[in-house]
Amino acid sequence: MTLFPQFRPLYSAIGDTRKQINAHPRYKWFVLANIMIGTFMAVLDSTIVNVSLPKIMSSFGVGLSTIQWVSTSYMLTMAAMLPTSGWLADKFGYKRVYFSGLLLFTVGSALCGMSDNITTLIISRIIQGIGGGTVQPLGMAIITREFPPQQRGLALGFWSIAAAASVSFGPMLGGYLVDNFSWQLIFDVNVPVGIVALAITWLIQREYKNAGIQKFDFTGFISVVIFLPLLLYALAEGTAATNSEGWDAPYILLCFAVSAIAFTVFLTRELTAKDPLIDIRLLGNYNFGMNNIILFVFSIGMFGSTFLLPLYLQNAMDYTAVQSGLVFLPVGIIQGIVSPISGRMADKMNAKIFVIIGMILFVISFLMNANLSFLTEHHYIMTSLYIRGLGMGLIFTPLNTMSLATIPKEKMAQASGISNTVRQIGGSLGVALLTTILTERVNFHAQIYGSAIETNSDAFKNTIRGLVYHIQHSAGSPFDTAMKQGQSVLLSQINTQAFISGVNDDFLIATFIMVLGFIPILLMRSRKKALKLVDDRKNESVAENGNA
Repeated sequence: MTLFPQFRPLYSAIGDTRKQINAHPRYKWFVLANIMIGTFMAVLDSTIVNVSLPKIMSSFGVGLSTIQWVSTSYMLTMAAMLPTSGWLADKFGYKRVYFSGLLLFTVGSALCGMSDNITTLIISRIIQGIGGGTVQPLGMAIITREFPPQQRGLALGFWSIAAAASVSFGPMLGGYLVDNFSWQLIFDVNVPVGIVALAITWLIQREYKNAGIQKFDFTGFISVVIFLPLLLYALAEGTAATNSEGWDAPYILLCFAVSAIAFTVFLTRELTAKDPLIDIRLLGNYNFGMNNIILFVFSIGMFGSTFLLPLYLQNAMDYTAVQSGLVFLPVGIIQGIVSPISGRMADKMNAKIFVIIGMILFVISFLMNANLSFLTEHHYIMTSLYIRGLGMGLIFTPLNTMSLATIPKEKMAQASGISNTVRQIGGSLGVALLTTILTERVNFHAQIYGSAIETNSDAFKNTIRGLVYHIQHSAGSPFDTAMKQGQSVLLSQINTQAFISGVNDDFLIATFIMVLGFIPILLMRSRKKALKLVDDRKNESVAENGNA
């Protein structure tokens, strides 16, 4: 029975339209366009927020240890949902779960825009992350199902453009909205786009369910949901201003202990369960296991550094939000141009060559960022990002080519889920780790610089005298007021220099982390060697069976 009989003609017209779209020879391309909208939004919110963090910090009056959770909570929730979304789609239907993910993402965006305190914002970001962690992997699965093998590479290439575009345009768009309107608008802008995506999904997508659904691994899910947040919370709170006891605080030690227990339960469960949440036994595949080590190391450095640079540009260099966003524009463009070229060449040459060159470029880029100052030129910053974009373009496609060469087709979806989860976990850990180190190093340098000031020295007196003279003649302040303002200016410069030194230390640590990534790269087998080894093992197995 129709809920509103007066709209029966409209329901009938929509049903006819849906049938026509489903039967259309270009149906799969309509689905691809729809999925690209959802993917763009989900990835966009991983990048658009970074340039607005200084404004949010100022708006809510919070420090680095708190503001990092605006980014970390989103990535962490996505990481938890990535392996879960596939089971939900198999159980309840791909269209229904994808639609639900879009709905949660849109609702979470609206709640973020309405948040009036940092706690509400972080909770709203978790809701967003549940939706984003559902939309991203299911979008890839839906495209893979709708397109035949001979067109699948082309379709996934178009799908990846949506992710690359969000990397390039996300910071720029976020900066423009923050500078000209408010930080709330970076979330509000998702709402109308999300409503359109929901309508298109409901109208055109066909439903699909997997008949061979396995049992849901509740133990694995609960243990990983306990392990990750507690670990990152302990890392973040260890140096927080509100924690006077530091790493020895009882609640910090308790968080580490519970996290370690949950991690042990997770590993035991996933290695022994018949239907694990994450089939981590796939990591026993040599190249795939090495690939995920590289991906984990890479994500720690990459996501952590992407979090740092906007803070440096806005807090130390007085860049506006849109200016700090614009510096990231070339990264995605260069990556989008170089990736297909490196992928094509990696099929003809040793793919390890491209990955090694890409990692070397990343190390050079991070070393350049480890030498920043308040006098750093714009072209120097841009050059480091040009190099980074080129490195990203050289790394990903050849790395995937080597890592997936020996994964069975029926395990591809599970392998993709593991890689995406590892990337998100590495990114979350990178933001938490580098933010913690940044807080410690800024405090360290502030103490060193502060203790180096001799108030009775001629240099100090001349500096204060010059500042007082400038303030009196430019602002017309009386001597006592000018003296206080001059001391405040000097203190502000010391704090700025301490912050820049802390950022440099962080980038140096990120460089060291990236250097560690060379070890698994060198240990990986080239694609041809990996395939030859698989063929040799198959031939040995056939021979043994024949002899038997």
